[in-house]
Amino acid sequence: MVLYVDDMLIAAKKKYDIQKLKGLLSIEFEMKDLGAARKILGMEIIRDRERRKLFLSQRSYIQKVLARFGMSSSKPIDTPVLPISISLPCLLHSQKKRRSTSDVGLIYGGDTQCLVTGYSDSDYAGDVDTRRSMTGYVFTLGGSVVSWKATLQPTVTLSTTEAEYMALTEAVKEGIWLKGLVSDLGKNYQPPNLVFSSY
Repeated sequence: MVLYVDDMLIAAKKKYDIQKLKGLLSIEFEMKDLGAARKILGMEIIRDRERRKLFLSQRSYIQKVLARFGMSSSKPIDTPVLPISISLPCLLHSQKKRRSTSDVGLIYGGDTQCLVTGYSDSDYAGDVDTRRSMTGYVFTLGGSVVSWKATLQPTVTLSTTEAEYMALTEAVKEGIWLKGLVSDLGKNYQPPNLVFSSY
């Protein structure tokens, strides 16, 4: 079950389990069942049940932003955009088709093993006012970014090594969370590869 404020998604291997949970929740809370999810947090969810694929897109949000800045009639640039398709988890596929950026999304499906890769780095004392270092990490699933963070570290570090360890610690915590998420989805999981930069 995924909950964000008053929006909720329920996923399970069997429909019976979903119906059972909905029944239990509706006893305790006033709820409205909107059926199969079509949109959440600005993401459109499109299913291809025949091919067992799930497509996530932010087309509507992107088009609203373009309209807001008077760019809704803009044409795609001549450079081909490579829409990324992830087999969940994860073989990376791409098709060279010219299409607008708003049409790019993620495609999940298939039964291959998951390959999660994380990258971690820090800049020692990068903030000139506080002398705090920056923690940065990014995680990819099949080559596409699924999680990232860039923030000042909470304390002043005394060395580049300490700053790197603090950044790496944050990245490892995110990797553990991703491991739990993928495992909860019932997918084959391999421990994430974690790469960190060192100067």
